[in-house]
Amino acid sequence: MAFRVSDLGPPATSPAFVAPSALRRIGLVALETDLTLEPDFARLTHGLGVTVFASRVPYDNPDTPDGLAALEGHLTAAAGRLVPGAAFDVVHFGCTSASAVIGDDGVARAVRAAKPGAAVTNPMTAADAALRALGVRRLSLLTPYLPAISQPVADRFESAGYTLDGLTCWGIRDDRDMARLDGDVIVREAVAATAPTADALFISCTAVPSAAVAARIEAAIGRPVVTSNQAAAWLALRLCGVTADVPDGGRLFACPLTPDWQRGAA
Repeated sequence: MAFRVSDLGPPATSPAFVAPSALRRIGLVALETDLTLEPDFARLTHGLGVTVFASRVPYDNPDTPDGLAALEGHLTAAAGRLVPGAAFDVVHFGCTSASAVIGDDGVARAVRAAKPGAAVTNPMTAADAALRALGVRRLSLLTPYLPAISQPVADRFESAGYTLDGLTCWGIRDDRDMARLDGDVIVREAVAATAPTADALFISCTAVPSAAVAARIEAAIGRPVVTSNQAAAWLALRLCGVTADVPDGGRLFACPLTPDWQRGAA
């Protein structure tokens, strides 16, 4: 059989290939025990002109401050496994408590060592950007963690200038158990965790499936709800130039990104 070779031209310059600048890619670096981050991103970014790729970073439960801090040493390798050689608009490290422990600079430095051209985000920077976009200053906080893991998250919000009005935690030790929380239970607990004087509620942890019920919680408390994965998806979309609203995504998706989102807060 004779083969016909059709010359499409050099991939770098030929119009037969979509220009790299026209592609919008989001990379996720998820804990290997996380069952929720990728499904949430798939739902919240569906049909909006972006593609999402994920890599996993080694992690052993139960959550401890030392274990979370140790993740920093694995981030560069995990980010490098995100389609080697491909450019990304955004790379998001998906662990709220580890981001609070490691800090924004540590996360960004480790990720940029592998993906120097990408904007680097984490759930704490995303939460801060989201809360400022919503005009929130007084905050109730709900986490699935033990108190020793919840405290660094609370400290980060307070250092960013937020007033914390109530902190509720569940004391769950394993990400895989967090992912199995029933949506009705999350709604009930979120309502109970929201102080009457709080501007909004933040639900921490990428493993908790709270983004899926954010709109239900907002309807119940009459105030904005921000979750780790919801804020991360919103910020990633805005950084990719996507301004569309997301049905049932919560009030946040109607908000634009403020110019000072990179102030390095929460």
